[in-house]
Amino acid sequence: MSSKKVNFKNSKEEVLAARLEVPDKQDAHNYAIFAHCFTCNKNLTAVRNIARALNDAGIAVLRFDFTGLGESEGEFEDTNFTSNVSDLVSAADFLEKEYKAPTVLIGHSLGGAAVIFAAGKIASIKALATVGAPSSPAHVSHLFSGGLEEIQANGEAEVSIGGRPFTVKKDFIDDIESADLKETLENLRKPILVAHSPQDMTVEVENAKMIYHLAHHPKSFISLDGADHLLTNNKDSTYIGNVIAGWVERYLDIPEVDTTKTKHQVAVAIGNDNYTCQITAGKHTLTADEPESIGGRDYGPTPYELVSAGLGSCTVVTLRMYADRKEWKLDKIICHVNHSKREKEDGSGQEDIFTRKLEFYGKMEEKNVARLLQIADKCPVHKTLHASSAIETSLLN
Repeated sequence: MSSKKVNFKNSKEEVLAARLEVPDKQDAHNYAIFAHCFTCNKNLTAVRNIARALNDAGIAVLRFDFTGLGESEGEFEDTNFTSNVSDLVSAADFLEKEYKAPTVLIGHSLGGAAVIFAAGKIASIKALATVGAPSSPAHVSHLFSGGLEEIQANGEAEVSIGGRPFTVKKDFIDDIESADLKETLENLRKPILVAHSPQDMTVEVENAKMIYHLAHHPKSFISLDGADHLLTNNKDSTYIGNVIAGWVERYLDIPEVDTTKTKHQVAVAIGNDNYTCQITAGKHTLTADEPESIGGRDYGPTPYELVSAGLGSCTVVTLRMYADRKEWKLDKIICHVNHSKREKEDGSGQEDIFTRKLEFYGKMEEKNVARLLQIADKCPVHKTLHASSAIETSLLN
């Protein structure tokens, strides 16, 4: 995935820091927003892993720091649950204005509760997923239970959360206690995926049961068996990222890849948007492109890289067949190919040069290695490139 820093303003005109992560090898067909856990930030490893999984499915992900957290402006003590929901709406407005309106919301822990409230306020959202979310925003109040009396008496108190000091005001307590998740879910008519670990010691799995019970169909539940609340094991966050990516495709508009049918061996199609080509070769599909330096998007190998790949693959297959026939103990073959051009010695123009370097792994005698170097020149693609070829062109339609 490709990640770039972006920022947008919240409802109070404070700048919120964000990262937009987009797929490497294709244009994003949908955009998602990720809401992190209480007092966390956008850079949590689990957040990045989930974003990477969605990127692999063609979905761009905006992850940002809520007001007063991470690199975002504002004071945490002046925020509350309602302002978190407002930040999500501001993030959606930013995406719609600068890129494309978001269709997916994903929230972790209290961020999961926030996306449930935000989903009803963002018209473009088609599906949402929660991970380790509480069934009531007030659930987080236990994190500063030791300071609740001081908060009630003095209007605020400094509490320690995750080893860091935070000032919490009475407005925050009042706000989370007034947030009615039950009513919100009963009025929400959007597909929801609820993911939770039975071993979650921070937000018990009973919370997921309540969310699932209150939500309308279509709804799904995934058990993150063995995971902790923060998904500190990379396998857990990567797993749920892949699950969300697969699940949400059912509810999104995803353009079909142009896999041009052909009676010929290969068909290559290009539209009027840049230089990206969709290749159909038998039952297989792949992408070719040009580098960004000449106006492409670098979504796939260049035409000459594909030619080099053809030479390299034909070379190693030819050598594999020969070594197997001779019963040589050759474990692995690697062929490196570079393409370049140089002036002909007679000055009549340029010629193409394919530089091929081979690696052999196994117990090989020197005479057998020398023989394999000779056999490499006998691969069919080598012979084709070395000889002159005829190309005939005609109009099909």
